[in-house]
Amino acid sequence: MANNSEVLLKVDHLCQYFRLGRKDLKAVDDVSFEIKKGESFGLVGESGCGKTTTGRSIIKLYDITSGNVYFKGQRIGAGIRSYQDAISAARNDASKKIKALRAEKNVDAVRKSQIQEQIKKINTELGEIVDKNRTLIKDAKSSSKEVDKQYVQTLLKALEEEYAPKFRAAEGNDEKLKSLKKEYENRCKVAKKSKLITQIQMIFQDPIASLDPRMTVRDIIAEGLVIQGITDQAYINEKVYEILEMVGLVREHADRYPHEFSGGQRQRIGIARAVIMQPEMIIADEPISALDVSIQAQVINLLNDLRERLGLTIMFIAHDLSVVKYFSDRIGVMYFGKMVELADSDELFKNPMHPYTRSLLSAIPLPDPIYEKQRTRIHYNPIAEHDYSVDLPSFREITPGHFVHCNNAEEAKYKQMVKQDG
Repeated sequence: MANNSEVLLKVDHLCQYFRLGRKDLKAVDDVSFEIKKGESFGLVGESGCGKTTTGRSIIKLYDITSGNVYFKGQRIGAGIRSYQDAISAARNDASKKIKALRAEKNVDAVRKSQIQEQIKKINTELGEIVDKNRTLIKDAKSSSKEVDKQYVQTLLKALEEEYAPKFRAAEGNDEKLKSLKKEYENRCKVAKKSKLITQIQMIFQDPIASLDPRMTVRDIIAEGLVIQGITDQAYINEKVYEILEMVGLVREHADRYPHEFSGGQRQRIGIARAVIMQPEMIIADEPISALDVSIQAQVINLLNDLRERLGLTIMFIAHDLSVVKYFSDRIGVMYFGKMVELADSDELFKNPMHPYTRSLLSAIPLPDPIYEKQRTRIHYNPIAEHDYSVDLPSFREITPGHFVHCNNAEEAKYKQMVKQDG
């Protein structure tokens, strides 16, 4: 387990709503968590609970509705739709109030003056709300550009510090100095096209749909390098061969197409495409769910090996709790778009608190016929389990590092359970 206390990724009140006509589908609703550098963070839950949407929102494949995403202390994602909705709601509310005031009949001069004052006050309040939310929108939009600008400046400064002594050492040797300058210029060119978000890469769930059938494996894996501005074909080929061998494939596979590979090999290609960008973090979106059981173990072991060798931080999304327990340091449980429980892997399995977590754990089969005969499946019914009509829930820390989505009454109950177990 990772002992590093440095927070690499912070998700703060993330909301991802999708418009369905006049209504919103709350795919992710007020989710917050942190992932420390070097750790493996598991995200579990049933199909449709919002796990994949959370991962895609973090990597900016979706524009988030509200909330913030921080990577290495920098804000890389901020929701603006909630601000836009606030402006729209304020305008509609102001319009209704003004319309109602103007609809009054048989008003005298005093009342007419009062109405004018009220309308003026409503417009002033509306202007304040609009200005405030427009400022927040502008800040959210500019922060991403500013982060990338600072990231590029950091890379250029590091390159300058790296090459300054090399240039001094090569003085008098024109050929070597010319070669170093060309190398420096090429690396600066790549640095100027870099973005902080590329330090997070994603492995997609479906190894068939995520690979372009018209591109060779070489082109698929090297696409990120090409987008960054690298034009040296010999360098690109060497990196592709190196990564292919790292993920358990061979050089000859580079000129083949995705349809010529098995499911497990396609997933290895997807992993290679992510790893070649030298990311600090990988979001693995159910990377084994479409594979045979025997192949699943190989891919899990490959990810573990890459994590150790490259010092990767991994967010592992899955619905198989037994796999997540083996792979993850900490586990977050999602239900219906919300994070309902978050704890260390061992702690979550030893002391599950939320009824949904207990339901998930009760569904795990074990290769023990005696245990299986006695295993009782716990069914989760949120209507029967919770009464949030008056006392609303929030995400609370019950014991150090163990968070549960609950209200005051449930929090007291869970803390009592901990005392009894202790």
